[in-house]
Amino acid sequence: MKSPSRYLQIQGDPSIRDFLFEQSRVTSAFDDNMDKVLDTVEKLMSEHGVFHAQIHFSSGQINLWLLNDPFNYSVVVQEEVLSGELFDLYPPNPYPEYARVAKDRIRPVLDRFRGLRGADPIVYLRSGSLNVINGRVGLNFSCDGAHYLDYEEFLANENYSPD
Repeated sequence: MKSPSRYLQIQGDPSIRDFLFEQSRVTSAFDDNMDKVLDTVEKLMSEHGVFHAQIHFSSGQINLWLLNDPFNYSVVVQEEVLSGELFDLYPPNPYPEYARVAKDRIRPVLDRFRGLRGADPIVYLRSGSLNVINGRVGLNFSCDGAHYLDYEEFLANENYSPD
């Protein structure tokens, strides 16, 4: 199953863009524990039946959609993520054969989120999402801009690399 390779950029609230340079990123608990956050998301996606994860770096929450309950989503807050007890709440589940994103490509996407989060103190990633079934990446930035694209395009595009 392949989703259309449609890149979509949406400009957000003009009032946020107007005051963009009067703000800067404040370090969050997720920033301070980035390895643990990304390790947790990677494991939930590759071993616990999460097919879509949306990481809200600024507010310290993750929204999770599960293969065995795709019409509902769970919201987990930073205390739950950082406690290490999430794996008890989401039992092991084999990685879906029909996923567009191979298991070994999850971490490179998540690592790119890390880079975009810390690349610039003014224009930075507020939230990033990955759907392993359709291969879509979603990005929401401090300027209230949103980008949606295929994970392969995301990984290949130097504009999304802070290096």
